[in-house]
Order: sequence, then structure tokens, then C-alpha cells
Amino acid sequence: MRIFGRARQRPSTDWRLATHRAFTLIDDGRYEDAGELLTRAADLEPWLSESWFNLALLHKFRHDWERSRAAGLRAVALLERHAGAPDWWNVGIAATALQDWPLARRAWQAYGLDVPQQQDVSGEPLGMALGGAAVRLSPEGESEVVWGRRLDPARMVIRNIPLPSSGRRWGEVVLHDGVPNGERTIVGPEGHTTVHPVFDEIELWAPSSVPTWVVLLEAAEESDRDALERLAAEAGYAAEDWSSSVRLLCRACSESRMPSEQGDGLAQHDPHDHSVPGRPGPLGHTGAGMLWSPERECGLAAPASLVRGLLDGWVADSPDTREWRDLEEVC
Repeated sequence: MRIFGRARQRPSTDWRLATHRAFTLIDDGRYEDAGELLTRAADLEPWLSESWFNLALLHKFRHDWERSRAAGLRAVALLERHAGAPDWWNVGIAATALQDWPLARRAWQAYGLDVPQQQDVSGEPLGMALGGAAVRLSPEGESEVVWGRRLDPARMVIRNIPLPSSGRRWGEVVLHDGVPNGERTIVGPEGHTTVHPVFDEIELWAPSSVPTWVVLLEAAEESDRDALERLAAEAGYAAEDWSSSVRLLCRACSESRMPSEQGDGLAQHDPHDHSVPGRPGPLGHTGAGMLWSPERECGLAAPASLVRGLLDGWVADSPDTREWRDLEEVC
């Protein structure tokens, strides 16, 4: 666990020992014991911005946003420099969690980010145009990396259909950490590679009312599968072929730079893929040169009142090459 050092003078030995022990406890998940030590450290060196930064960080780990905001504000009040200081980023995350939009705007600007004046009626900043990125859902458990659109430096709306094990839905907004923990690369149609950060989810910020369904498809050609995805998108929802979009990666691979099949639509086989090539279902992955398998396991994000109509309409457009069965709501 990194402790940022910007002290005006060397902190006391007792402060350093208490802080070091506290972060060891944090790594072990012993937040209560760590809190006692970090509080003692702040009592020893209340003039030191790191004392309050560390407490703000601990409260962020505990999702105690009121206390994280309070400690973060004490930390930034003691800073010798402001632009680029991680203290402000933590304040921005806490303010976003609490929907304290004036403070969130102030934090991002103090960090050095350009925040447009555009906002909604609640004061929420709009139009930051941070583009796409990836987020790791449930980073401490059975994690899953999905693509999303960044609303601001601390929130992302999920654009993939997550697997049910994640407990997340398409269209949900998650609060995420500020330090990337991995990267995904996309090769465009002209061979240009772009690199996108992977952020770790902190918590669910706004739920989605749209349920997740799993269905088995018989799609004679890739174009049949693509037609369902287009049909769902035109209705304002989503369909995703989990048989080709899901890869199993070890933790080390997931947290490194990995190629993605987003972008040009071509399969990008890589030696880090630990799934079973061509196998339908959540373990499946279609590598380069693999033959098309008509049986597909597909995720659908759509209301119950619409999902069967979407599937029936998809089949009706080409009944000789399309079929569906075993529709089930899974999240």
C-alpha cells in the first residue's frame, strides 16, 4: 500500500510506525484496527496532510463517504501544492458518492481537470467527454471487466451486459477508483491501436431497472447473431453474444495490458486467454480462425414485456436460419 510523501518535515517515528502498521492491517482487511492506528497518527501529527489523506483513504475503502469527505478536506487544507495532488481526487470520489456536486466540481478543478460549466438541475457536472474505458466489477471477488462510458472522473455507465455472477446490470452506473488497474487495447480498422484504462469498481452508484436474460440461440451465420444485437439496440436495449465476448483471464493477465475484440470486430486471439476456444457459454471464446458454431449463449438486457417480442421478431425475419429457446432471467 503506497503512502504519498509530501511532508514539510520528517514525521515522528511513532507516526511512521503507526501508519505502516495501519496499512498492513488494511491489506488484511482489518479496517477497524487500522482506523484506530491512523487516528492515533493524526493526533500525533495533525499538521501533516498525509495524516488526513490516509484517514480519507481508509474511509473510502470502508465506503464511509461522510468521514472520507471530512478527512479529505482537512488533507487538502494542509497541502503545499494542489494541482495533481491525489488528496483532491479522493475528495472528488467522496463528493460524487454523496452527490455533493459543488465540492466534486471544485475537487476535479483543483486536481487540474477541465470541468465544463454545463450541469443539470441538481448541479451535477455534465459534458466532461472523458470517452470510453473499462471497469472491473467486484474486484475483490469473481471479478469481470466490462466496457463503459465515463460520465466524470469517478463514474461510469456499463455498456456491456455483465454476467449474472457480477450482480450488475447493463446501464447501471458504478463509482470507480481513480488509479487504473490494467489496460485494454483496441485495434481499429486501419490498424491504429488505442489504449484504454481499466478502473476498479468501488460500489454501485445508480441501479438499472432493466433485467438481464440469458437465452440459447441457433444462429446459422454471424450475420444472424449480429441482427439480434442490432434489433435490441434499435429498441434502446442490448444483446450480447457471450459465447464470443467472454474470456477467462487469470488475475495477473486481467490487471495487465490486454488486447480486446472491441473495435474492428475481428477476433484477437492471445496466449493469455484461459477460456475454452469455441465453447458456447460463459467460458467460451472464439479465437482467430475458429469455425462458427451456430449454438450461441446470448445475454439480453430488456424489459420482461419486450424480450420475447424481440426474439420472436428476430426469428420472423429469417425463420430458416434462426431459433431461440431456454430464456431465463438471471439478474
